[in-house]
Amino acid sequence: MGNGLTAKGQATRRRIVEGAAREIRENGVATTTLDDIRRRTATSKSQLFHYFPEGKEQLLLAVAEHEAGRVLSDQQPHLGRLNSWDDWRKWRDAVVRRYRLQGQNCPLGVLTSQLARTTPGAQAVSGRLLDEWQAQILAGIRHMQVQGHISPDVDAGEAAAALLAGIQGGVSILLSTGRLTHLEATLDFAIARLKASTATNAA
Repeated sequence: MGNGLTAKGQATRRRIVEGAAREIRENGVATTTLDDIRRRTATSKSQLFHYFPEGKEQLLLAVAEHEAGRVLSDQQPHLGRLNSWDDWRKWRDAVVRRYRLQGQNCPLGVLTSQLARTTPGAQAVSGRLLDEWQAQILAGIRHMQVQGHISPDVDAGEAAAALLAGIQGGVSILLSTGRLTHLEATLDFAIARLKASTATNAA
């Protein structure tokens, strides 16, 4: 959030980052200039460089961190407590609802397909996001295994990785076509497979 900033300074920096994120989501990172961001946020050149003295690269890293935070926070509290099938249903519905509202104006798409390519720092932010997302899904699967709701024969790490890959694939199709059906299908199919694992194991 910027060490040593006053509360007002933190608010100004946050306003610049949020405005830059909106500009990039609407127009793409390749065509967005610092002047575009200045106009969007009503920020002077000196003010912009006060908060981001290294220029556009530093600002893009801050935007990447902001977008990564949005991706995970939009799924809470459900993602952090996948302790029953009802919790899984609520998480599934929250993910679908969020992407239905966002449509093609999606922070995950901007982060992984645009910002991650701009700098090694932004790529690292994208990697941390996906690692944390997968870790929370993994924790949910393992909890359900301990409770006897998912077979212990299921490779929890593989299942979490496959589910996350499916979600990202569904989001990519949404960004390309505007259709949400693939995201819904991957969530429904994966959760149904996890549910069925106990019955399959018993048979």
